[in-house]
Amino acid sequence: MILYGYFRSSAAWRVRIALNLKGLSAEPRYQHLRKGEQRSPEYLAVNPQGLLPSLVLEDGAILTQSLAICEYLDELHPEPPLLPSNPVARARVRAFSQVIACDIHPLQNLKVLKALEARGQTPEETQVWARDVIASGFDALETLVAGHSRPFAFGDQPSLADICLVPQMANARRFGVELRWPRLLAVEAACAALPAFADAHPDRQPDAE
Repeated sequence: MILYGYFRSSAAWRVRIALNLKGLSAEPRYQHLRKGEQRSPEYLAVNPQGLLPSLVLEDGAILTQSLAICEYLDELHPEPPLLPSNPVARARVRAFSQVIACDIHPLQNLKVLKALEARGQTPEETQVWARDVIASGFDALETLVAGHSRPFAFGDQPSLADICLVPQMANARRFGVELRWPRLLAVEAACAALPAFADAHPDRQPDAE
């Protein structure tokens, strides 16, 4: 398999964690987001959205969108599971994950922040925007996991929810968000103790700057 990513891309980070948890490997191909390499004709032929990540399977099939990729990996390699077997629990994990992947992350990613600046916002104003988006989303996430006391977001082993949370916590720090959510911090700490999460960290990637 080939994984197109960038060391700091939250979405690519999620897939790296999922691959590690499953004991799978993929050849990395790097697209430097700040240099616009994801908009090159060569990469657009892989992913017409010009977004990361993309996973090219051994038969040449191309998968995009991090959550879809993670669920594909989970279906093909069910151990350890990334989603609970109980339908209600599975829906809750998916909902938590989608709060991050659909509602928080897209509003504070590089493409949106550049668009805001192009429409007249100052860099300082875009930073405030990003912090507000993250903080309001984290308020909801803290409530969603408030009733769960086990090490990870929804149980004794990491799920898709944890895979999504860890990169978003790093984004929060990068934007200067004051992390005032004890349950989210506890989950992040439990994840950080696992090699699958530690090895996926941006600082450990060959293209890290």
